[in-house]
Amino acid sequence: MKNSSAAPSLLLLLILSASLNLCFCMRYSTLRAQCSPSSYLHGSSGSCNRENGSGCCRGSESYAQYHCSPPVTEKTLAKMTVNSFARGGDGGGASECEGRYYGDDEMVVALSTGWYNHGSRCSKNIKINANGKSVLARVVDECDSVNGCDSGHANQPPCRNNIVDASPAVWKALGISMDVGEYHVVWSEA
Repeated sequence: MKNSSAAPSLLLLLILSASLNLCFCMRYSTLRAQCSPSSYLHGSSGSCNRENGSGCCRGSESYAQYHCSPPVTEKTLAKMTVNSFARGGDGGGASECEGRYYGDDEMVVALSTGWYNHGSRCSKNIKINANGKSVLARVVDECDSVNGCDSGHANQPPCRNNIVDASPAVWKALGISMDVGEYHVVWSEA
């Protein structure tokens, strides 16, 4: 009977591993359930600003609409996208918070609708961590997760519910090439 004590240890390891996986799956499904699409928007074709790799609505597509975003924590996971807040940029109109435009050299962001929270984060800084670096950026706009596919949104679809839409200055400060178009980041309130 060689390694007779190995069998119970292996069984215990398998049970522990399965339990951890089950806990993770339950937590992940709970987080997803907290923020599911509220409805779907039918796309329409039209003139679209493709700056910074922006996607454009298509008449044959439907786009998820979210009134919520994942819960904000000390380490909120998000996807950072590129946005020009300048006049004529792919961000569309003037910012929601102050009704003005910002240069590509300014450290500013737009947050998905749930995180924007009816403007409660307007003009506040958030801390963004990525690529081994950390920066502060000011919230100046909403990345609308409900509306889109119209001229007011540069004929772009609604944002997903987990977006930090950042100016080129933020990307540069984090040392990330804007060519990737989307980058996983962690953010928190500053």
